[in-house]
Parts: sequence; structure tokens; C-alpha cells
Amino acid sequence: MVFLFLYPKTTNFFKQFNNMKKISVIALVGVGLLLASCDKGKSADTAATAQEQTVAESKGETLAVDAAASVVNWKAFHKGGMAPRWGTLAVKSGDISVDGGQVSAGNFIIDMNSIKVDPASVTEKDKKPADLEAHLKNPDFFDVAKNPTSDFKITSVADLKDAPKDAVAGANKTVSGNLTLSGKTMNVTFPAKVDVAENSAAIQAKFTVNRADWGIKFGTSEADPAEWMISKDIEIAIDVKAKK
Repeated sequence: MVFLFLYPKTTNFFKQFNNMKKISVIALVGVGLLLASCDKGKSADTAATAQEQTVAESKGETLAVDAAASVVNWKAFHKGGMAPRWGTLAVKSGDISVDGGQVSAGNFIIDMNSIKVDPASVTEKDKKPADLEAHLKNPDFFDVAKNPTSDFKITSVADLKDAPKDAVAGANKTVSGNLTLSGKTMNVTFPAKVDVAENSAAIQAKFTVNRADWGIKFGTSEADPAEWMISKDIEIAIDVKAKK
């Protein structure tokens, strides 16, 4: 601005410069739209999302979740599937109810402080997995100081005849449940593989959610093309095992 006052003739230069900036922004938006339209990074169906629902009543035998044998895997993307990041979360506790050879109810608690970023997903030399872990824990994302745990509570389990092509292998049930992230609860529905054996049960699933549905909106502003390149999608893969 000082140069504008000292050298009025340079005004045209700054007008041209500003026009170039506008063109660059428009071009970036166009690239973002193109990448979004051909996003090949996702490999799991988007879960149907609804408001919180009544939790299923526990019936039959209750089996304790084997925390050591259970895990939640996550994967996040930039638009177009670029620069994917992935890692794990530990299952802290929970239980699965089995009645008549079928899962009737269940819940599990996730330790958000356990979030890990797989070093293999961070290929840039100037970035470190630990830095990303710290960012995911801060208020921009999961705010683990305020919300140290997340949880999932089953609301219904129904037979599944035709599993979507991107469902977890062997999917035989449709599971709905209340998923709480960052203090907000939404109901999600997804295909799952549910196995019940003598004195044990297991649930496996893979699905995608829109983190903005839970109020996790860092980097999702369409007014800022640079931020808009960060995808709202999070792929979640659960593997929960319970035993007597």
C-alpha cells in the first residue's frame, strides 16, 4: 500500500496482479471440482446417516469385548484421493449381547488418545506422523482433552441379502448404531460381517462417513479453495471381538 501512495502509476500493475490472483483461485477451484468428481481414493460405501436413535435392548448372553484383539482403522484423504493418511485407534472396552445365536445389542468405547498415524502414509520429508497425531488430537479435529473417548452403540441388526461391492468381505448383516465423535452423536447404518460362535462374537465393517456431520469442519470451507482440498470423508474399518 505504501508503494501505491508514492508511485500512483504502479496502480495498473497491482490491478493486474490482483486479477492474476483471482484467476489462480478460480483455477484452483476448478481443479478441486474435477478431482472431487473423479475421487478414486474412497474404497468403502458411505454410511447412511441419521439423527440419534434408541439403543437396542441387551438380550441373551453378554460377552465382553476383547480390547487387545479389537481395533478401529481409519483413513482420510485430500480431494481426489491424494495424499491419503491412515492409522489406528484402540478399543478401550465394551460388550456384545447374543440372543438365540444372533447379535441383539452391543457397544464399544474408543480411546481417542490412542490415535496413531501409520508412518507409511506420511511420505513428505517435511512432515512427521507425530505432528499429524497432535493435530488430530487438538480442537481442530477431535479435541481429545475435552472428548477423550468416542463410542458406538448398536441400535439394530438386520439380515443383509446383497452386500454392496465395497462392503467388507463376507458382509451378512446391516448394522445401525449411534456413533459419538467429538461429543456429538449421529446414527450410522452400514453393511457388516457378524459372526457368532460358542462363547464368542465378532463384528467387522468398513464404511465412510462425512466428518462435517459431527461438526468436525477444519479445512472444509468452500470459501477457501486451499482448505477445500481436504476431503470431509473418513473411512472407518472396525474389527471388534468379544468373548465369554
